[in-house]
Amino acid sequence: MTGTRVLLLALAASLIAGSASAAPLCDKLGFAGLLAKCNRGEEIHLTLASGKPLYDGEGPITLQSGAYYKLQITADGSAELGITGPSFFRAIWMNEIVINDIEVRPMAVDSLEFDGEGTAELSFIAIKPGTHDLYIPGTSGADQRVVIQIQ
Repeated sequence: MTGTRVLLLALAASLIAGSASAAPLCDKLGFAGLLAKCNRGEEIHLTLASGKPLYDGEGPITLQSGAYYKLQITADGSAELGITGPSFFRAIWMNEIVINDIEVRPMAVDSLEFDGEGTAELSFIAIKPGTHDLYIPGTSGADQRVVIQIQ
């Protein structure tokens, strides 16, 4: 099954499940479909650094179901750190993960771990409405997690 078919089935399942707000950000998607520029939400930036907050923004991150997003995770190399969020990763359709100009198109992701400094960019479409956490494993501080709400 191609990625496009999987995406269409996921969107249809989301709509059937009663999510009336599962709609793209624009109504003229064109050839690119849900990946169209007019359907892109704001880029999200997270920082993995020892003793620093994961997310600099206020409150939860709110995403629109059916919209395309990029999540940039940057590690400063101050410690070996990872980020996990199984609930979030199962609520999105992952287009690709780009690390050092290498594009990976995964079927599923549970976590990412950074042994040193670097950046990973995830592009995805938010699908399943709900509240999800991304967090640094083994930590309990509020600054070491970010809440993501998909509407």
